[in-house]
Amino acid sequence: MFTLADAAALDELASLKKSDRMPVIFVGHGSPMNALGDNEYRRSWQALGLQFGTKYPRPQLVVCISAHWLTQDWWLTAMPRPRTIHDFAGFPQELFEQQYPAPGDPDAAQAISLLVRQRGSRPLGLDTAWGLDHGAWAVLKPMFPEADIPVIQLSMDYSRPPEDHYALARQLKPLRDRGVLIVASGNIVHNLSQMQRGASGNQAYDWALEFDQTIGGHLQQGNLDSLQGFLKLGSLTKMAHPTHEHFLPLLYAAGAADAREPMRFFNTSFQGGSISMRSVVWGET
Repeated sequence: MFTLADAAALDELASLKKSDRMPVIFVGHGSPMNALGDNEYRRSWQALGLQFGTKYPRPQLVVCISAHWLTQDWWLTAMPRPRTIHDFAGFPQELFEQQYPAPGDPDAAQAISLLVRQRGSRPLGLDTAWGLDHGAWAVLKPMFPEADIPVIQLSMDYSRPPEDHYALARQLKPLRDRGVLIVASGNIVHNLSQMQRGASGNQAYDWALEFDQTIGGHLQQGNLDSLQGFLKLGSLTKMAHPTHEHFLPLLYAAGAADAREPMRFFNTSFQGGSISMRSVVWGET
């Protein structure tokens, strides 16, 4: 329930003016190499970014939830200049040289920490050490190459059940009316151990297709609450997600969305047969 305290916290977002409702995006980010070169995924991120300021309002702030920042409790980055984190190994030097110098917004982080509460009604923690990992910058850099929109990253407490992630995400929804673009970055199917080099985007394991289509069906039908039960798919989930940190960002996007608002899929292919790149945008106009 939205309370007077919540309204007061929103009032503290003085730098974020009321706006038309921003969309919510879930991005299947796949390999870090998608941040380089010219492929269908990077092109789609570039095309989506160009729609802000034309089809959609230009964001005043991006709040990004990435599969690659797992913590005890929930934290927000609250530094003026978040560093670019290269949290991977075995890739070309060019990838390690990539930088995304978007500013942070400590004041907005402070206000959001009071608006969005974790268990026990405690405010979110404020972090000044993390930065932007590749789940964040690898998709934001093609979308907003000028790096002139402030970015805050929200961590995920992996020890918590899916219901807790979804409940916290629902508290993000009022931010959409303050020019805040919520970008969640993970993958609907993510099993690195089963990847097949050279597999085309149309090739995928049967279990990968089944899980992707099952989740895609829930999304298309607006059954967003049902996504919290993904672990109940048992062995199918275990094949699609040996560990499920790449699925959790979808709960944040779905929690901040409205089941009644229009949505569309993009990038519905696979990488290596076991990484679903299916992505979703809610709030189409």
